Amino acid sequence: MDLTARARRVRFLTCDVDGVLTDGRIYIDDRGHEFKAFSALDGVAMHRLAAAGIVVAWITGSAAPAVAHRARQLRIPHLVQDAQDKTVAWERLRRALHVTPEECAHIGDDLPDIPLLAACGVAATVPHAPPIVRAHAHYVTTCAGGAGAVREFADLLLAAQGHGDDVAPAVRSLATPA
Repeated sequence: MDLTARARRVRFLTCDVDGVLTDGRIYIDDRGHEFKAFSALDGVAMHRLAAAGIVVAWITGSAAPAVAHRARQLRIPHLVQDAQDKTVAWERLRRALHVTPEECAHIGDDLPDIPLLAACGVAATVPHAPPIVRAHAHYVTTCAGGAGAVREFADLLLAAQGHGDDVAPAVRSLATPA
């Protein structure tokens, strides 16, 4: 099955955080506080996906408060942090949402993401991912993690589903107070 046909079926997107929604670097200050930089482009993509009816979840091994804060800002409906086994979290969410593996997409960049990439209908990664991870992907973004990679992948999914030029619902959702 080609990429567009796979993307047409997606109803649920899961994202890794470090290396996908961020550039993978972890900033720690002298007091031990962790900082992460997120791309605003990816934030807009989250709103566009939600407006198109695609549910978004973040599944990450990180337990950083910055991740939970950003997820709240973007109204991400499902966040799983400190995931020791991402597949367990993914299966729980997938079943609760009543979606088949073929209706799922995942974007990840490292070894813990491989089982999800192998299980879902559309698997994506970023250019800096190790070759073994890229080998499991249907799509490798041109944008780096933390620099619009999720936006690029979201645009692909939305275009395949006929929402490529429909930005009005997402713009309205951005205007809604958090």
